[in-house]
Amino acid sequence: MSFFQIGLCGVVSVILLVLLRVPIAVALGIVSFFGFWAMLGSGAAFGLLTAVPYDFAAHWTLSSIPMFLLMGYVCYQTDITRGIFKAARVWLSFLPGGLAVASVGGAALFSAAAGSSLACAAAMGRIAVPEMLKRDYDPGLSTAVVAAAGTMGSLIPPSILLIIYGIFAEVAISKLFLAAIVPGVLTMLGYWAVIIVRVWINPALAPSLDESATWSERLEALSETWPVILLVVGVFGGLFTGIFTPTQAGAVGAALSFVIAAARGTLNWKVSRIALMDTAKMTAAIFIIAVGANLFSRFLAISGIPEAMTDLVIDMGASYVMLVFGTAVIFCLLGMILDPLGILLLTLPILLPIYEANHISLIWLGVLATKLVEMALITPPVGLNVFVIKGIVGDAVPISLIFKGVMWFLAADVLVLVIMIAFPELVMFLPELAN
Repeated sequence: MSFFQIGLCGVVSVILLVLLRVPIAVALGIVSFFGFWAMLGSGAAFGLLTAVPYDFAAHWTLSSIPMFLLMGYVCYQTDITRGIFKAARVWLSFLPGGLAVASVGGAALFSAAAGSSLACAAAMGRIAVPEMLKRDYDPGLSTAVVAAAGTMGSLIPPSILLIIYGIFAEVAISKLFLAAIVPGVLTMLGYWAVIIVRVWINPALAPSLDESATWSERLEALSETWPVILLVVGVFGGLFTGIFTPTQAGAVGAALSFVIAAARGTLNWKVSRIALMDTAKMTAAIFIIAVGANLFSRFLAISGIPEAMTDLVIDMGASYVMLVFGTAVIFCLLGMILDPLGILLLTLPILLPIYEANHISLIWLGVLATKLVEMALITPPVGLNVFVIKGIVGDAVPISLIFKGVMWFLAADVLVLVIMIAFPELVMFLPELAN
């Protein structure tokens, strides 16, 4: 068999293994190892199996991942973010579906201190969902809005997915963070629009709160957000002014989250241990998948699959819109069977050469891919964020009702996606300003 044929067999094998529920890291690693063996021999296969994981794990930029994760878990365990929802509720309660709108606003701000969609959904779900259900909000709306809002943790910096993409694509992580800001804001506004329009049409979904907060109450509630404001300003102020790098920003954020929690009196050995253990588990899971993806990327490169796919796309004369539409379809299909990180790392070895050959910005591609992965977090049947919220509410709300509710927010995501594709300059103007 030729190298190209071996590569095709490898791609098919990975898809079959994933469909058989083999963990994505194991599937990528096994197929890559035996692919190396078939193409280069056993000695080279064992050599690559030992060298590639070490070279990848030793990448300095990767150290920012556990640091940003630790920052998010400390915020979650020490309730640093609790004041966010209260402030959003006081300021936004006059709108139709005020608590739901506040949940989205709170999740957007929490995302800037977490970097993880699952952590964002869990934190806001624990605070906001019980509050909405207590106020007789529709259960489908109450749960779906938090499941959807949690996905912003994948897009709004510091995004773990953007960090991993930046490492694989070899593009500046700080520029990826800047490029994600406008799509993140558009996503928040889109979710707000869905809530307001739905409640305006059907007021029974979210009974009026009848709360008229005074300006003193609003300012008092706003003052309770200082921990998150300080954390976000401290990390991103230093990052975007060039005081420290994205890698150093993670360490600064983690240290600052401990200092803030200690100042608030919510830090103790128990929550510290839980935050550190959760960080270690999540970091290990991410690194194992990333190592498997790195092996698979080397395997595909040797087989010539990416070059063949690039030549095919060029020969077909695929337009910008056709290329992006094809990418969206692939991500949507994979989103039904894979977790977001698996989708991203499985597709990058093929997508990066194609987009680069078509002179499409890899920074723009990174934001597009992250947005598509974000949508996968609430797409059935996997929908990880939906299952996070289901775990919080238990039997109080059927999972089918949550999935039904998130369809409205997926429609808003599609609209944001169309805007990003039609007006790529909206994504790119902030990174270009930083040049």
